[in-house]
Amino acid sequence: MSKTDQDKSYFLAFCIEQYKVAKGMDGADVAHLFFESGVASYLSDNFEVLHTQSRQWLMEEIEEMLQQSDSKDK
Repeated sequence: MSKTDQDKSYFLAFCIEQYKVAKGMDGADVAHLFFESGVASYLSDNFEVLHTQSRQWLMEEIEEMLQQSDSKDK
């Protein structure tokens, strides 16, 4: 695994853990939610910009993406 891929994996794990704590959810449920909604791909694809943002900003960005994903499913 390349250094960049490893960094992206750590970043995704960080985001899952932070969202889990913020929402009081199980980590496996958050991971499933992120992969099903496209959030995981978004975080990985935009790693270079996103990993420089604050935890609070990331949680708000993720929440917005999940709301948009949820409204598309309806």
